[in-house]
Amino acid sequence: MKTTIQPSNDQMKKWIEQYVPAKDLFFVKEEHVSLFEEEILQALFIPEEEFFNHASYKQIQLANSYEYCNLSKEVEFVILAHANWITKIAPAKKEILLQIQVQMNRGLIFPRSYFPIGSLPLNEKGVINSEGESVVLYADLWEKTSFSAKAQLLKKYAQQWDDWGSEEVPVYLPRIIKKYANTFPIEAGSNCLSATLFAISQQEWMIHEWIHPQTFIKKLRMTHHLIKSEELIEGDVAVWETDEGQIQHASFHVGNKLFFNKNGQTFFNPWKIIGFDKLQAEWSQYSLKLYRQK
Repeated sequence: MKTTIQPSNDQMKKWIEQYVPAKDLFFVKEEHVSLFEEEILQALFIPEEEFFNHASYKQIQLANSYEYCNLSKEVEFVILAHANWITKIAPAKKEILLQIQVQMNRGLIFPRSYFPIGSLPLNEKGVINSEGESVVLYADLWEKTSFSAKAQLLKKYAQQWDDWGSEEVPVYLPRIIKKYANTFPIEAGSNCLSATLFAISQQEWMIHEWIHPQTFIKKLRMTHHLIKSEELIEGDVAVWETDEGQIQHASFHVGNKLFFNKNGQTFFNPWKIIGFDKLQAEWSQYSLKLYRQK
């Protein structure tokens, strides 16, 4: 039977606390530097290559919030600033900086329609672009936005990352898997590979890890072997790979063609129960391999 997942109030509070980082990042090209020479004296100005190789800025929540994967290839520098830095910039320069963020395709940018009427400070101007009026979020603005407006925005936005529809949790699931099935994380990092290894091992700490493909396949092969059969039994693991053998997704079969599954590593991606046909449709461009417990 179909059901719809909803984040709990506690989960929403955690999302709101973590989603907009406490320090601001602004992505620019070298030609923009001269526009902010005086302002940059109160911030850090980091070359793009150094920024993306710096351990501090590789944190998963920074990468998810600012959507590093979608940034323009034209980014050459990153301004790292304290939360109140942008509030001290002249309004005209602030508007230019926020417009640049739209051009650089930075994360934390939303249509103004995502915000309830009257929920933004009166002096907060939207950025006009090809898609209409957008709001570029930064730490100080997020702090001044009401809880209800933040919750409404995140609920709307989260559903762009993942479908909140799922199958009901089977009654026969082990208690430890039931605890997480059809729920949302409160922190970023957990992905499909950690969810699968958790379901196999039922070691709770493992579900919160951000596991990469080589670690996953080595661990999987300790307990499971590749099979040729297309007949699913409880405990099987489905793995979708590219033609070159790169793992794109994995999921754990809990029985009756239902899988314990997670898409992506954001806290907007729930751990949920999903049917095999739907999984196959989502990952049909890749080759399916089945692994069975030894």
